[in-house]
Amino acid sequence: MTRMTVNGEPIHYRLDPQTPLLWALRDASNLTGTKHGCDSGDCGACTVMVDGRAVKSCTVTIAALEGSEVVTIEGLSANRMHPVQQAWAAEQVSQCGYCEPGFIMAIAALLRASPSPSAEAIDALPNICRCGAYPRIRKAIARAAATAAPLVPTAPKAEQSGSERLSNGSSAQEHIPSGNPP
Repeated sequence: MTRMTVNGEPIHYRLDPQTPLLWALRDASNLTGTKHGCDSGDCGACTVMVDGRAVKSCTVTIAALEGSEVVTIEGLSANRMHPVQQAWAAEQVSQCGYCEPGFIMAIAALLRASPSPSAEAIDALPNICRCGAYPRIRKAIARAAATAAPLVPTAPKAEQSGSERLSNGSSAQEHIPSGNPP
C-alpha cells in the first residue's frame, strides 16, 4: 500500500505498487486531467509535478513515490489562476486541448525552477503538441515568466485529522487492518 500526498490531500493507494502513477491518478483518484498519451514517456501528456519537478506519470510507479508530494493540473491552483494557466488562456494556446494539462504542468515546473528560462530550456521541454501550437506556447511561457505572481502550486493543505482518504474515496482510520486489501 502506497501513501503520498496528491493535490494537498493524503492518499493511501490500495493498488499494486507497480501501478504507474498515471493510472492511480486517473482510475483510483478520478483525476482525469492527467492524460494518457503514449504510455512510453514520449509525449508528455501525462506530466504532473512530483516534489516540484515535472514527471511523466506513465513512467513512474506509485511504489517509487512513497511519501512524495504530487500535484496534478486539478491541484495546480484554485480557479485556474496559476500564471501559466492565465497566460495559456490569454495567448489562446488551446486547440484540441489534449496536450494542455501536461504542457501546463511542465511549464509550471520549469518556471518554478527557473523564473526566467532560457530559449534552450524552453526548447528542451519534452512535451508534444499534436496541433503545432508552439509559437503560442512560447508566448504563454514568456507571459507567465513576466508575471509577478508566485509560481508554486496552491493546492489546499490537508487537515491532519487522524484519517486519510483512500484511493477508493473512503476514509481510513489511523489503524488499518493488516492483510491483503479486498
